[in-house]
Amino acid sequence: MNLLITGGLGFIGSNFIRLLLEKYPKFEIWNLDAMTYAGNPENLHDYVNHSRYHFVKGSICNYELVDYLLSEYNIEAIINFAAESHVDRSISNPDVFVDTNVKGTLTLLNAFKKYRHQVQKYVQISTDEVYGHLGFNDPAFTEKTPIHPRSPYSSSKASADMLVQAFFHTYQLPVVITRCSNNYGPYQFPEKLIPLMIRNIQADKPLPVYGDGSNVRDWIHVTDHCRGILSALEKGTPGEVYNFGGDAEVSNLNMVKYLLKALGKGEDLITFVRDRPGHDLRYAMNFEKATKELGWRPQYDFDTGMQETIKWYLEHDEWVEHCITGEYLEYYSKQYGTKLT
Repeated sequence: MNLLITGGLGFIGSNFIRLLLEKYPKFEIWNLDAMTYAGNPENLHDYVNHSRYHFVKGSICNYELVDYLLSEYNIEAIINFAAESHVDRSISNPDVFVDTNVKGTLTLLNAFKKYRHQVQKYVQISTDEVYGHLGFNDPAFTEKTPIHPRSPYSSSKASADMLVQAFFHTYQLPVVITRCSNNYGPYQFPEKLIPLMIRNIQADKPLPVYGDGSNVRDWIHVTDHCRGILSALEKGTPGEVYNFGGDAEVSNLNMVKYLLKALGKGEDLITFVRDRPGHDLRYAMNFEKATKELGWRPQYDFDTGMQETIKWYLEHDEWVEHCITGEYLEYYSKQYGTKLT
């Protein structure tokens, strides 16, 4: 099967491509990525010359490019990972989130509609944040929970989800939406909580924690999420939404304390800072539907996944440094120039 994967140089997208190339020889992959700050070619550097992997540098907002890829390479399924995804960045600059997350999704859907005779499935990668937030005693989000986004980021993702559902109802296109809780694992851009804290702990730098640190997130290993996306591609019912979660709720403060203990440092590095505007209190995902309809459950327990993740970042200091400095952008553009255009 020929897949168009968008945003495949990012954290989740690159892990998904690795999974397919390592374990599923039936897939041939075209990876369309704009190679912005979080789209890191180093994430897939060891697959650049793989016979089933093809990289195309470009934006999902470029209809002519998307149209060309679908027609030229007989694309049979589209998986849209491409997104601006950092809440803090969306607060300071929401425009780019609307451009990529909403307009980009619409571009892909319009191309999908044109090639509906050829493309068998479209999978939209969304987020639990579209549901809003929960109180400490509220039941977990289900697929029937009304969406109530509270940040520019989550609003842009909710808008994209609604476009996807509109194209299903209006044009009967075979689309599926997946919504997942917070991911952790290798190749996550170092501005996110876990890799950021690991880096700061190593350097004995302050560990900034919003508010009092009581905000709770459900954590899922990225490999489990990727398994869920694959199951949605292969088994998901058109028009449906599927939640994926890790069944591991941890407050931000306790996550930081966990990392400090794992790295043998004291809690004196914790620094409480002014809370983020509109900071959602708690996310939790009910994934019973994915278990029943897709046969999916998370395989990683939290401790095993976290220990593997910590070990990976400790062993990949150079990768982290390249992310911080942006060195990889110029380096890979020169080394693989013809492969990135």
